[in-house]
Amino acid sequence: MTRILPASAALLCAAAVLASAPLAAQTAPPAPASPPAASASPTPAPAAPPVRPTLVVLITVDQMRPDYLDRWAGQLTGGLARLRRGGAVFTQAYQDHAITETAPGHATTLSGRYPVHTGIVQNSAGVLDPQSPVVAGIADPASPFRFRGSALIDWMRTADPRSRALSVSRKDRGAILPLGRAHQSVFWYALDGRFTTSRYYADTLPAWVQRFNARQVPRSMAGRAWTPLLPDSAYAERDTVEIENGQPYVAGVHEVAFPHRLPADPDTAAKYFTQFPWMDQLTLDAAWTGLGEMRLGAGPQTDLLAVSLSTTDAVGHRYGPDSREMHDQILRLDRMLGAFLDSLYTVRDSSRVLIALTADHGMSSYPEVRPGGAAAAAYHVHADSAVADYMAHLAEAGVDTSGFAWSDGLVTVRPDAFAGASVSADTAIAGFARMIREVPGVLRADRMRDLRARGDTADYVSRRWLHMVPADVPIELVVTLQPGHEWGDPRWAEHGSVHDEDAHVPLVFYGAGVRPGRYGHVARVVDLAPTLARILGVAPTEPLDGHVLVEAVR
Repeated sequence: MTRILPASAALLCAAAVLASAPLAAQTAPPAPASPPAASASPTPAPAAPPVRPTLVVLITVDQMRPDYLDRWAGQLTGGLARLRRGGAVFTQAYQDHAITETAPGHATTLSGRYPVHTGIVQNSAGVLDPQSPVVAGIADPASPFRFRGSALIDWMRTADPRSRALSVSRKDRGAILPLGRAHQSVFWYALDGRFTTSRYYADTLPAWVQRFNARQVPRSMAGRAWTPLLPDSAYAERDTVEIENGQPYVAGVHEVAFPHRLPADPDTAAKYFTQFPWMDQLTLDAAWTGLGEMRLGAGPQTDLLAVSLSTTDAVGHRYGPDSREMHDQILRLDRMLGAFLDSLYTVRDSSRVLIALTADHGMSSYPEVRPGGAAAAAYHVHADSAVADYMAHLAEAGVDTSGFAWSDGLVTVRPDAFAGASVSADTAIAGFARMIREVPGVLRADRMRDLRARGDTADYVSRRWLHMVPADVPIELVVTLQPGHEWGDPRWAEHGSVHDEDAHVPLVFYGAGVRPGRYGHVARVVDLAPTLARILGVAPTEPLDGHVLVEAVR
């Protein structure tokens, strides 16, 4: 089995390669004594053609906020530090759509298109597919059947049908959606501790995945404790914040302060393994093993490796973005990525590897730990009673309220629900909008048809809703909360809003074909795929919402 080399081994390998290079390759030839007599000035030599990458690596860190890269920069020594120092870093990058969840965000990364065009609008309407059961493990059936259009791997294969892709994640939607509808190698984590895939992709797991699963790493770590990587003095955050980890209690797993321990029972440990930093390491190990077994990046074609790392999302929900746990998770992620890149460069020519890093969404703080002293209760928006009263009013008017659905700020309407009612759909939607605008914490309620008619892209709330909802999806009314507010009283930190706290993400390009720099203008995640395509010299096969970030292209 291929194993990841430690960073020190990778550096020694690199040094050995450099030391063995011919002397002529290390020494510049002498300049000519004078220009050729037939020319008044020297003719410039033709520029060498750019080296085409043979491997593209997309790293998506689920729920990664860009301020983490600066907040703890002095303690980053691994992969995040390398990308931040040597890459093209866009500090004002956004998922420029309204529902900032995992499925919509992952669908944008390599498609270059907003949810309005990918058709992936919510997690709940993401990849769940009863017709595509998994081939092993305990996991929901899943496929990309809702995804519309193409993605980077399709463009790559149009240029060279030999190109292949591997996508690995803890989450099914994190593995599936970066590749769109492509029938490539796609694997995600099942709650019994194995990586799996669905029958959309294959009828059985390949031998290398079976061997990887046979190691039973999650089960073998039952009872293991997560303790801080550095001494307590290295963390400015308090370790005891009572609001943290307020989910249904499991001893050890749901403690407020360190240490956090996996359950002692191996089956339960495999289920809760997803909440610990070790899940990211297991995902990277699976990606590394697959890269070797599939010989990705060995040429002559260009291959794609997509890795979505989900533990930052799990830690963010449980402990919040301001927690000591999040601080430690980012430090660990940095070191894991450093070892992964060091190992990658021992088996693939670094001059032919192109890397991009981004996130599917950002994260909001717990209302209870927000600065400024505002009462936490003011950030919790309660509309259940008002909605129930309004639904009762519609029912009395003869409306089939199963066809007038309210969920997390969205009203979906089925026209047949108003057959025989004494109120029209338009009147019902308008009345609901007036009612919900009166609920404390609601910023605005918009008809999608009005937003489309106005086409106002200067207003970020309108623009992000326009980028979100396809015209054929029956979402008629969208409700936007005030910044920092959330529906109800969840016992975890949240994301999903239209506001920048949830939309602001890192965007970094690194390696082959990239011009390093730090860029402060607005960029969007939909710009990622067209920029990669430009560097690779492949053409998108359909119109895109994103644009090439030319300043990042060498």
